[in-house]
Amino acid sequence: MTFASPARSRRALLVLSALGVAALGASAAYAATPSAAAKVGQPAPAFSATDARGKPVSLAALKGKTVVLEWSNHECPFVQKHYTGAMQALQKKWTGQGIVWLTVLSSAPGEQGGVSPTEANKLSVDRGAAPTDVVMDPKGELGRLYGARTTPDMYVITPDGTLAYMGAIDDKPSTNQADLKTARNYVDEALVAVTTGKPVAVSATRSYGCSIKYSS
Repeated sequence: MTFASPARSRRALLVLSALGVAALGASAAYAATPSAAAKVGQPAPAFSATDARGKPVSLAALKGKTVVLEWSNHECPFVQKHYTGAMQALQKKWTGQGIVWLTVLSSAPGEQGGVSPTEANKLSVDRGAAPTDVVMDPKGELGRLYGARTTPDMYVITPDGTLAYMGAIDDKPSTNQADLKTARNYVDEALVAVTTGKPVAVSATRSYGCSIKYSS
């Protein structure tokens, strides 16, 4: 019977530790395909909620319009990357064409990204955001209904209420702002397809970002 030397054992432990950290990082960046009511090609789950100004928001009231749902958390570095100007530009581009863009805040009070309605409104101003509405979801009911797992997590709904896209905003799962220049933006592509009556080429992807800090 032979035994590894102490130095060799330490090296093996370091390698295993590094692999463990890498695996943990990957699991934090990606989300598994959620098991929820939201399924591409099927009617998007109906919802009723309240926006940051205290007004009701419901999918039924938006029938006939293309709707984007964007899960956000201003303290998440993945979200911060997109809010250096890219997300705001995308919001302005499509709301300017009549698209309804709803930014959903599902972080529980006291958790990362958890804000009050007043704070949510101020946040929109401070970061130059341009959604149609900011939806407050402190209990996580809307997020869980759609199976949203990360911030950002994106959904595109057609005027007849069909879910046309769900998943990542783009194909660059990083916090590096430089990646925005070469990223393939799946949401922009889906909106172009929906508004021109064409099929969405990529209708479902695996979202990436910070895990949503749902209430327990």
